[in-house]
Amino acid sequence: MSREALKPLPAIEMAYGLAPEQLKMRASELEDITSVTIDELFPCIESATRKSDKDIAKETLEALSTVDLSHIKKDDKVNILASHHGFTLLGGFAYAQMLRTIKDEINRRTGCGNVWLIAGNGLRFNESEAYIKQHGLTEYFEGKVKNVSPIDEGIEIETEIGVLYGLKEVYNADWIIHAHNNDMREIHFHRGVDRIVKPFGMSYARKETRAAYHQFMFPRGSNFIARAIYNSEFVQKKFACSVILRINPTGIAGIDADNDLIRQSGRITEISLKEFGYITTLFNEMNDEEGCIAIIDAPTPMPYAPAATIIFGVLYNMGLDLFDLRKGFTLLSEVGHLRKYANEAEKEKLPALSGSLKCIINNYCFTGYPNTEFTAVPSIIVSEELRELFELDPQNYRYVKNSLVAPDLNIAVKLAKRMTGCDRIIVFDGAQAGINVSRSMREYMLQKAPEVKKKVDEELLPMWLMQRGLK
Repeated sequence: MSREALKPLPAIEMAYGLAPEQLKMRASELEDITSVTIDELFPCIESATRKSDKDIAKETLEALSTVDLSHIKKDDKVNILASHHGFTLLGGFAYAQMLRTIKDEINRRTGCGNVWLIAGNGLRFNESEAYIKQHGLTEYFEGKVKNVSPIDEGIEIETEIGVLYGLKEVYNADWIIHAHNNDMREIHFHRGVDRIVKPFGMSYARKETRAAYHQFMFPRGSNFIARAIYNSEFVQKKFACSVILRINPTGIAGIDADNDLIRQSGRITEISLKEFGYITTLFNEMNDEEGCIAIIDAPTPMPYAPAATIIFGVLYNMGLDLFDLRKGFTLLSEVGHLRKYANEAEKEKLPALSGSLKCIINNYCFTGYPNTEFTAVPSIIVSEELRELFELDPQNYRYVKNSLVAPDLNIAVKLAKRMTGCDRIIVFDGAQAGINVSRSMREYMLQKAPEVKKKVDEELLPMWLMQRGLK
């Protein structure tokens, strides 16, 4: 039986995207779009019920009750460290409530009133600032809020691999609290290794250190940077605890807290590999001959648009098991740069683009991230307004130049189907508890899921855990 489409993440006011009133149609409104829930595909995954602010506050307090905060004194300064990605998870409401509750509990248990929210960013330097405003966090933190970017003043951190650079505003406190999430997001980089440690080399770091992560060490090796910063004496003297918003493919699964980030990382990694591994493997099993069309329709940059909390960047890498550490480079790990400069022997080691991805339709997403690499497959931008937005983005001139432009979403879909002969569609729009898909894709996923579960349980998960020393 076919289901109704799920509600997508709402469009939001953001300098990097279309104004909500400019967005004429969402993919969930297309005639052929239905949905498939995670419960239908993989009932073994813990079902995350929709949580109110009150639920999130209660679960955050329960998690914090297990950690020691006695080292924080009344006259100390505490920085709660946030990252912009957390605010993109299912609208950011749960993440924002977690941050509020952490502040309140520090006030209550320690008497410390000098608690700041320091929110990091990526390439879109003011993104967290917009989210802070959206969720009223400046008022809640009584003005003790700072949006930081990788070009802000840095601070040297002596690590076991040499001097690396953090952001001064991040570390200008007696204590820091790492407030993050276990969203798999850039699996093509972190590969499920030290995932929740990553902000120490990214959101909390200067551009020089971030560049080392992205441009020089590549997947798996780059994880040493964040781990080295966290392990440094400088950070350890300031580290109070870590509070993680735990998600799974169905939504917000709960809150986890610990005074030891590495211990916490192992615990969360084991759960995440299984729950996210089912969906990533389902994507990987797609048949090249029939393939699929992807519609991007979320208030995020294109590669971060989510479906069942798995980003489009994972679909783009389909055919390559991103959790298998025997695999080397991935499509979204600067492969374009490598192909340009690598010798012939090195090029042979680089992965090929899967033939399963037939077309990408961009109905709604943010600028501030280079999309040109996605034009390796047929690319369609919906509306002149969206085309103009990306044409003004210095990172995306060639993306616009190498994409078709359709006047509306219906025409874009008809064009994609005619070009590819494919009618299986996956919508990356952030819908909770399931995925918006075409009817033919729903049938395919339901048919394939039992086989995928068996493969993950019996073959892949034991390998992934063994590779990370977790079994």
